[in-house]
Amino acid sequence: MSTTTSEGCSERPGRIMAGEVAEQPGVLRRILAEGAPRIRATAAAIAERRPRFVLLTARGTSDNAALYAKYLLEIRLGLPCGLTSMSTTTAYGAKPNLTDVLVITVSQSGGSPDLVASTRAAREAGAITLAVTNNPDSPLAAVSEYHIDILAGPEKALPATKTYTASLLSLYLLVEGLRGGDGAPAQVLPGLAEEVLARGDEVRRLAARYRFAERMVITSRGYGYPTAKEAALKLMETSYIPALSYSGADLLHGPLAMVDNISPVIAVVTDGRGGEALQPVLDRLRGRGADLFVVGPKPQVEAASAGFVLPTEGVAEEVQPILEILPLQLLAYEVTIARGQDPDAPRALAKVTETR
Repeated sequence: MSTTTSEGCSERPGRIMAGEVAEQPGVLRRILAEGAPRIRATAAAIAERRPRFVLLTARGTSDNAALYAKYLLEIRLGLPCGLTSMSTTTAYGAKPNLTDVLVITVSQSGGSPDLVASTRAAREAGAITLAVTNNPDSPLAAVSEYHIDILAGPEKALPATKTYTASLLSLYLLVEGLRGGDGAPAQVLPGLAEEVLARGDEVRRLAARYRFAERMVITSRGYGYPTAKEAALKLMETSYIPALSYSGADLLHGPLAMVDNISPVIAVVTDGRGGEALQPVLDRLRGRGADLFVVGPKPQVEAASAGFVLPTEGVAEEVQPILEILPLQLLAYEVTIARGQDPDAPRALAKVTETR
């Protein structure tokens, strides 16, 4: 995918989304160079307070980033985590005891009223509150005790792309800071992200395969599961294709029955324990004759109907999701363009969703 500024070509539908997708290697570099020291300082301050539990609060794309943080916190720190049901406080007025609970609210804009209200209520209930946003001047940042700026820069396209990967990297560095790590495995990401995004023509050819898809199923396990959910969201909000995301384990508990040789199945295969856990699911999918598209290591792609090989060799499993989503962002973009739609302006959507 390229973004030209020549007259005429600059007005191609999706040019804003394309430009923001292309910015991601630079955003990742900026976080590692400028954001990491501040994130480590914030993590150190929170670690001193020894939270006993973590609640994650978010909506939409940020909810998928929060799910990634849940895997990190439970696996890397051994801290029990939950995803907040905001309506318990905003609609029902519940007043839980959140003393010594770390509440992390993830939001691109930091402006959604329910996120602000839920975080304010959590702080009043004794929680340690941390906002992770792309706007340090937002209402959410103002009501939170701590704040992390993901440094993605303004995001104008309605589909979130660079703020998603910026949130993932910022949350990874936070968790590494909480455990006293240095986040060194993340240093390879900007260069590898450039390599992945340079293969836009490859994704464009793959997108032609799915132009007329009536639905898609996206699956993964472990660290890759948030990627599956985010890819499904991107496909639905840009191309309007119904895309159903399932943990591989959940897929076997019933939904596998709807898989046939017509509707594509995208499998995000993380190179590590998550990919190993997904293997029986891949075997069942192949056994049903599924049109299987794999994003992951070369051997898995070669055993599928189609796919995109990720440069995962030597890359820690816990940071691979930052690379996994990139070809799937490109796929959503290219499928949408092929269907004659504009991914910059999905119907019925606004950049800040004001749920209450």
